[in-house]
Amino acid sequence: MLEKDESAYAIAQEQFDRAADVLDLDDDLRRVLREVKRELTVHFPVLMDDKSIGMFTGYRVQHNLARGPAKGGIRFHPAVTLDEVKALAMWMTWKCAVVGLPYGGAKGGVICDPKHLSLDEQQRLVRRYATEISIIVGPESDIPAPDVGTTAQHMAWFMDTISMHRGYSVPATVTGKPLAVGGSEGRPEATGRGLAFCVMEALEELGIRGPGSTAVVQGFGNVGAVSAKLLNREAGMTVLAVSDSTSAIFNGHGLDLDEVERYKAANGTLVGCPGAENIDPEELLELDCTVLVPAALEGQITRTNAAKVRAKIVAEGANGPTTPEADDILQDKGALLIPDIVANAGGVTVSYFEWVQDLQEFFWEESEINQRLHHIMSRAYKQVSAKAGELSISMRTAAYALAVDQVARATEVRGIYP
Repeated sequence: MLEKDESAYAIAQEQFDRAADVLDLDDDLRRVLREVKRELTVHFPVLMDDKSIGMFTGYRVQHNLARGPAKGGIRFHPAVTLDEVKALAMWMTWKCAVVGLPYGGAKGGVICDPKHLSLDEQQRLVRRYATEISIIVGPESDIPAPDVGTTAQHMAWFMDTISMHRGYSVPATVTGKPLAVGGSEGRPEATGRGLAFCVMEALEELGIRGPGSTAVVQGFGNVGAVSAKLLNREAGMTVLAVSDSTSAIFNGHGLDLDEVERYKAANGTLVGCPGAENIDPEELLELDCTVLVPAALEGQITRTNAAKVRAKIVAEGANGPTTPEADDILQDKGALLIPDIVANAGGVTVSYFEWVQDLQEFFWEESEINQRLHHIMSRAYKQVSAKAGELSISMRTAAYALAVDQVARATEVRGIYP
């Protein structure tokens, strides 16, 4: 996790500062882009199943709107903080810009543990939270999506709540919805698929063949599980180890990912999974492998363990899993880091496709969606890699430099109102 003297937002600002230095960005623009535009904190009651009233705190933060409406997920987690949500909103701005989407960045969260709430309680929580933040969300202003602890079902409840307020259906108000209410083909797999596309570009760039190479995935949720399966099936890589929030498993000859997925679904844990040995989750990050995919939470690779990372490629499936000091250590070690704002941008890219399909009320085949996603992810990776080579800087700083430049130019052209 993050070191005690670090915060997610401070890390996000430091990453921005590095890019601003590369761009020699004007001081006034720095002051504008370094801060979030809007932060909303809400405290709201929810009727629990036992008829008691639970009080919850939620947030919605918009970092920047210069390039279009705000876009960003909603997470339900006990460790949600305003600082974290601000960082995630800023990262969303750069993520959308680096892959060329006409969005600004936003993020939301509620301090809760959905595992300890019934489905009825979750529905009431979603609907009340949606109502509380409805003053700033909508298809033209701020479009939420699922994140840690939230699902397509939560998005359906959110969309229905906003629709009830409006008096008519507004499916474009959120993305990541079920297909039955305007969701998009390919959306559940999009983040993992986009990451796999980036990894395959990196393997080709380094002259490494997929067959014979190995992968380790931290976090066997939606992003990690899809990444692992696609790296195995489409790139031919052997997946040695995976982990969830409480455990990790390893097999030096490769895991049977279908069996792992079935076992996890049936037991809710990886502990005792057949055909694998349990290892310390922290040890997983230090395994010898070709590709390491940190796809859990932020602040996992830090100054205390970065030197022990032995992967040739680190592809960030999670948001902010590597601290700036760890970035420098990995760079000095010669590891190729594919930063989060590129590696995990597949989710927001297909969310963009979903939003466009909802607005035009015309839907695409999954093959077309995957083809468009492949084009955007490959283009973004190549642009970032070229910028890193041109300026002799890290992939992260190159990605940020490209993104910040896009947002800075939009801000300059629009001017300061009034």
